Amino acid sequence: QVQLVESGGGLVQAGGSLRLSCAASGRIFSISTMGWYRQTPGKQRELVATITSGSNTNYADSVKGRFTISRDNAKNTVYLQMNSLKLDDTAVYYCNAAITIVAGTLPVDAWGKGTLVTVSS
Repeated sequence: QVQLVESGGGLVQAGGSLRLSCAASGRIFSISTMGWYRQTPGKQRELVATITSGSNTNYADSVKGRFTISRDNAKNTVYLQMNSLKLDDTAVYYCNAAITIVAGTLPVDAWGKGTLVTVSS
């Protein structure tokens, strides 16, 4: 089985920065796309940013220019650098990865348990 573990969440003032990390572990042959999503109470989980194995990135319009996604393939880890944080960025942030466990099989859509980011005024 595979596991995604997020870290780096916490309380930060508006305008501040945080860096989230997510490490994948377990039986892993390869990881294609990795990403970050977020969710607030009563709302659907929404895309924040994704990054392919070739480092092509995609961002939600609401975070473009403020957030940067990156990955370390050797460590099976994805990062989210969040700058100029706003009150609306408050959410639980979830890590996601498409993980191939055995060569030639379909990838597994894996999710972390989430890390809370709270932006205060």
